[in-house]
Amino acid sequence: MRYLISLLFFVLCPRLLLAAPVIFPSLSGAPDARTLVVYSSLDEPLAKPMILGFQKANPDVAVRYEDMLTGEIYDRIVKETDAGLKTADFAFSSAMDLQVKLSNDGYAQRSDLPMSGRWPAWANWRNTAYALTFEPAVFVYHKPSFTKEAPPSTRAEFVAYLKRQGADVFGRIGTYDIERSGVGFLFMARDQEQFGDIWDVIQAMGAAGVKLYSTSQAILERVADGRFVLGYNILGSYAADWAARHPDVGIVLPKDYTVVMSRIGLVPQASASPDLGRRYLEFFMSKEGQTIMARQLQIPAVSPEVAGENTANTMQEMLGAQLRPVPVSPGLMVYLDQVKRSRLIARWNEVLRLH
Repeated sequence: MRYLISLLFFVLCPRLLLAAPVIFPSLSGAPDARTLVVYSSLDEPLAKPMILGFQKANPDVAVRYEDMLTGEIYDRIVKETDAGLKTADFAFSSAMDLQVKLSNDGYAQRSDLPMSGRWPAWANWRNTAYALTFEPAVFVYHKPSFTKEAPPSTRAEFVAYLKRQGADVFGRIGTYDIERSGVGFLFMARDQEQFGDIWDVIQAMGAAGVKLYSTSQAILERVADGRFVLGYNILGSYAADWAARHPDVGIVLPKDYTVVMSRIGLVPQASASPDLGRRYLEFFMSKEGQTIMARQLQIPAVSPEVAGENTANTMQEMLGAQLRPVPVSPGLMVYLDQVKRSRLIARWNEVLRLH
């Protein structure tokens, strides 16, 4: 009986099976230290340098860090708020559409901060939702497979390469499964807006036996060991991390246009300690916080102040107008409409099979 009760408990309460929150005690050691609660889709080991940097500047604050999937962040904030409960003090997520929906639907509060006026207009939605990273969608390639020719640098070159190589690269191309990968869907939706011939690209990948995955790692590890020759629309921050540790992984920022996504931070409306949430957001936007992001997390930052450390500035100098940041605006919510989402996915699946 006890076993059945325990089993039923975990079935009804699946969140308890997920990773437990990580507690960072205050540096001051004060027994009455206040606690900042963070819901985030960034893996805790990656987030640690930012948390420790924040605590160094705020030694009187403890941090409760809850690492969860992007959909869980959205669902939990909505459910807790609607139930009249307190929720996170700060939410940080790569699901741009869901973060903007929280802001648009009244689940985020306004945060007027010292950097608000200087933040790029595309990266700030009414001082409630802020883009805090600058992450391009890139081509990744297996360097030893391109000793005799340069890797594709545009989508037209990518299609031409696939057609030219034919059987030699069949089954050796990877990209995101847009049905299972939120960032993959975001990149595909943006491609459709930016590039009139995008379905030629998808059809060429289908003819080349493209393999679909829900994570960046699954694609990058196959490029690193040579099972794949190319990966399309891979999140640049993960690609850069792999390239730094795996010398056979190369990166190309597409020269026709490069979509740039961002992780968005906000202070929920039902925060128990909104002042702490704003303090953490302010640190994220500060020169120190953005430098930690660029240097230690290897994620390009947005801040106009972080010149020497910021890969985003280098990319801007190299590509200029070819960079297409996804604006933080209600336009992101278009593909949350299930009918539109289903249509895009249906066409994707149909074109992949037309070969």
